Amino acid sequence: MNHWLHYYCQSWVFLSIILLHRRAPRAASLDESAMGTITKALELLNFFSASRAHIGLSEFVRLSGRDKATVHRHLVELEANGFLEQNPESRAYRLGPALLRLSAVREAALPMRAVVRPIVTDLAQATGELAHASMLQGAMLSPVCAFDPRRHGTQVSFDQSEMLPLHATSSGLAVLAFGPPDLRAAVLAGRLTPYTPDTPTDPDRLRAAIARTRDEGISRLDQAFDREVSSQGAPIFDARGEAMGALSVAVPSVRATPEKRAAIRDHLIAAARQATLSLGGAFPTT
Repeated sequence: MNHWLHYYCQSWVFLSIILLHRRAPRAASLDESAMGTITKALELLNFFSASRAHIGLSEFVRLSGRDKATVHRHLVELEANGFLEQNPESRAYRLGPALLRLSAVREAALPMRAVVRPIVTDLAQATGELAHASMLQGAMLSPVCAFDPRRHGTQVSFDQSEMLPLHATSSGLAVLAFGPPDLRAAVLAGRLTPYTPDTPTDPDRLRAAIARTRDEGISRLDQAFDREVSSQGAPIFDARGEAMGALSVAVPSVRATPEKRAAIRDHLIAAARQATLSLGGAFPTT
C-alpha cells in the first residue's frame, strides 16, 4: 500500500494535526514549535517504501538522524492515532489503518486515481512502454499510478513509492516549465542534487532545459535520474492553467531512438490533454 502514501500525505496533514493534539488544551493557533513537532513526526512516514515496509526504532533513528527518545515519542503518537501499527513480535512498525481510511476519503471526494489510471494505461498500451502520472507535492512529485505493458525483455523499473525530484525527471521538468513561477525560482536557487553524472545540477543548464520545454510543449531527459532510462514528460494543468502534475513515458536508453521519441510525443501530449480536461483543468490552446 506504500505507493499511495506520499500522494495522500498532504490530504490528511490537517487531520493529523488535530489528532496528534486532541489531548492538548484548546488554543487559538498552533505555535511554531508544535508545527515543527508535527512535521518531524509525519516525516517519519516518508521512510516507508515498497522495499522497506517494516522499520524498527533503531532504523528510524539511523534514517532520521534524530535522538532515540524523540523518535520514540513521535512513533508512539503516530501509533496511537492509527498512522502506524507495531508488530508485537518483531517490534517493527508498519503503516497503519488510518492511512487507508483517509486515502479512501480523499479518493471519494477527489477521484484522482480513478480518473487518471485509465489514461495512463491507454498511454502505455499505445506507446508500448511504461507510463506514469505524478502530482506536485511541495517541491517534489508524488506518483499516482503507473502501467507497463511489458512487451519487451528490457523494462524500466519504477518504484511508485519514490518521490520524484523536479530537476532530474522529465515529469519534474514539465512541471517546472509550466508550473508556478515561484516554484521554478525556488528550485533554481536551491541545491540541485546529482543522481547520475547527467543530472542537471547547474542552474543555467536547468534553466535552458526549462526554456526548451516551454518552447516544445514537452520535456525530455536522458539518464538524469537513472543511468539506464530516458523519458519524456507532458504537464497536467489545473483550472488556472498552471502545471499541477505530469504524465511521463519512460524508455530504456537502448530503445530511446529519435524514431521512438517521435512516436511517443503525440500520444503523450494527447494523454496529458485528456488528463487535464478530465480533472477539470484548462489545457492551453497555444
